[in-house]
Amino acid sequence: MKGELQTYLFRLQTEGSCKVYVQDEEFKMTGGDLLLLKPGDDYYLVVEEPHKEGRLSSGDYYLFCEGTWIESWWKRHHRSTVSHIGLDDKLISLWRNMLLEKRRGPLEENIELSDALLRGLCLYIDRAIKENIQTDRSVSSTLKLKRFIEEHATVTFKLEEAARYAGLSLSRAVRLFKEHYGQTMIQYAIEIRLNAALERMKYSDMTLEHIAETCGFASYSYFHRVFRSHFGMSPAEYLKSQAHQSIDLEHL
Repeated sequence: MKGELQTYLFRLQTEGSCKVYVQDEEFKMTGGDLLLLKPGDDYYLVVEEPHKEGRLSSGDYYLFCEGTWIESWWKRHHRSTVSHIGLDDKLISLWRNMLLEKRRGPLEENIELSDALLRGLCLYIDRAIKENIQTDRSVSSTLKLKRFIEEHATVTFKLEEAARYAGLSLSRAVRLFKEHYGQTMIQYAIEIRLNAALERMKYSDMTLEHIAETCGFASYSYFHRVFRSHFGMSPAEYLKSQAHQSIDLEHL
């Protein structure tokens, strides 16, 4: 692939490696490297021949895009031509869904959903770039711990799993998280679980027992105890207070 770009180009290297030339500057890309180019950039991609064993020498996700929102997003921050962001499952899933919507055709709802997914992808890219340029390994590791907890708080997980995901021993993971965020990993998980429970209590008809189960609490009695400790009332009392507020608003 060679030539001057007419649109923005995002390319994520997923397998193998390749060489990219942008404005005569050479970049070697390997798994997890992201290429960001703007209209007018001179772009040349060199991919080696496939391996004799039949394995891919280079695999990627790429996307051409344009529009006023993308132009505005591009101007918000300086981003390197090539950044290493890793192969985050959620980022790849978001990318796949966006490409699927584009293939479905130019129906109005498809275009609207594609635009929303593209915006989400751009914002996710900015987060990934920010988290991966941290020069302090301890900061990068604690961010990984935080992300793991956010993704697994409403299901059962062990602290050892979070530590392993961040490449740390359990004792170091526990210490670093407390130093950086001022609370333990369990306290942060409980905070997320309680916020999820509040959402379900406000906007669903689920029973309190079911809410406790789906928000990661081992039992309703434990949920009841933690909820009262944080909010000064039981889950049932909270629901009653919310119901009274709704009634009062209806009579305003």
